[in-house]
Amino acid sequence: MQDIINNTRLSEGYLTLARDLEVMEAKTPQDIYKAHLLDGQVSSSVGSARQNLADTFVNAFVNAGFGQDKLMTTVQPPNDHWLVKNKEHGKISAAASLGMISLWDVESGFAHIDKYLHSNDNHVIAGALLSIGIFNCGVRHECDPALAVLGEYVDKEDPSIRIGAIMGLGIAYAGSQNEQIGSQLTPILHDAKAPLDVVTFTAISLGLICIGSCNEEVAQAIILGLMDRTDKELGYPLARLLSFSLGDVLKVQTLLGHCSQHIEEKDEDHQGPAVLGIAMIAMAEELGLEMAIRSLEHLLQYGQQNIRKAVPLALGLLCMSHPMVNVMDTLSRLSHDTDSEVAMSAVVSLGLIGAGTNNARIATMLRNLLSYYYKNADLLFCVRIAQDLVHLGKGLSTLNPYHSDRFLLSPAALGGIIIMLYACLDMKSIILGKYHYVLYFLVMAVQPRMLMTVDENLKPLSVPVRVGKAVDVVGQAGHPKTITGFQTHSTPVVLAAGEKAELVSRKYIPLSPFLEGFVILRENLDYKED
Repeated sequence: MQDIINNTRLSEGYLTLARDLEVMEAKTPQDIYKAHLLDGQVSSSVGSARQNLADTFVNAFVNAGFGQDKLMTTVQPPNDHWLVKNKEHGKISAAASLGMISLWDVESGFAHIDKYLHSNDNHVIAGALLSIGIFNCGVRHECDPALAVLGEYVDKEDPSIRIGAIMGLGIAYAGSQNEQIGSQLTPILHDAKAPLDVVTFTAISLGLICIGSCNEEVAQAIILGLMDRTDKELGYPLARLLSFSLGDVLKVQTLLGHCSQHIEEKDEDHQGPAVLGIAMIAMAEELGLEMAIRSLEHLLQYGQQNIRKAVPLALGLLCMSHPMVNVMDTLSRLSHDTDSEVAMSAVVSLGLIGAGTNNARIATMLRNLLSYYYKNADLLFCVRIAQDLVHLGKGLSTLNPYHSDRFLLSPAALGGIIIMLYACLDMKSIILGKYHYVLYFLVMAVQPRMLMTVDENLKPLSVPVRVGKAVDVVGQAGHPKTITGFQTHSTPVVLAAGEKAELVSRKYIPLSPFLEGFVILRENLDYKED
């Protein structure tokens, strides 16, 4: 039971599902792009560093959790040709992609990454450290292997290595309230010699570790860290992430009030986060979600540029891994916007609403955008990122932070999504600059969208289940049907957005009221065959 709670069996169950659906074979970026279906040119700079970086992310997200791929795990040093094809900070993301491929599998993850920890290139070491944080994400282990390794690198001289270790700790221990890590990272915030990017990622990691805890000491330390910095330093694009780690939830009405103000360009920083705040509050229930979508349409029509570029990201947050047709059409329209920042936000959000669904309509839209933007390197990169999100985990994973029939929210998952969206408010300086590895914060929201039934000894147990669209039966008398338009399958099964499962017979009694993830079944002693 503790193994399931600690997610130490998650990788095993995920791979069982993949074998059952026969999707174990590794996919290459070219399998996702499907360039042969395009009649126009795709890229004017094939083989460029930016193109290779995009291929790295596509390879990482599509093969997430499968333990094998065709770019990184199939080669041995000194022939690490894929690492060589990436330049400087690109090597951080390339090495870190091994963490995505070995997601939730701590033992094989360390086996893959060990050789890179002894590299002569600091960027490769930084990527390897980040990789350790990624494959430990959400997995709780008695001996804390991530802390044992990463803790040694936090105070190294090289900024890249420090960022890799600090970011890895934040991802691996998100929501754990680990005081030992807190006491190790807090002094960095007040270190006057520490570079701004190191301080920023330290603040983010501290925020993630203590997410949802209202920890006053950590909040105070981050505020003091902000006050210690000069105005010039706080003017850098990355500094916006430093203040973000504090978090601030206001009422939707107040946020809409902020968005309605017409202010000078230099004072606009708070309006983008206000738009994301509307989505964060409204995403909790269906009615609020629909009302928020209508409110965001008004902001699109009447808002200034800084608000318009945040609206697609807010729509992506509202419909995470749930491709609603009206939202899809709005984002498709915005992806051709004359303002490149609005277009980039819309393209990334198309990937977010279709994350892990393999949605054919979104995949076709993105392929068309590839030929439309083939001369624009920045937008081309965003389209590639959106494509890898749509095919996340070959369609077996989701980014939706809600679980247990939308009853519970994972704070760490939402934290990872919001960091990535917040970074997208300044896409050109952060995601398209040298901090593209911020995209790996999304790993905290990645979960298999499966139903895996096991017996009381935690051995896989295949039983027939009905899978269909969930029906709201609150307040209805008797025993109304909770699903409609169902199909009958044998477990393990994949659950799409808005779908629910129920057991066909009463031969087994589920020990959980929600049939998703791992569900333990107990034999019903009163059951008699018809």
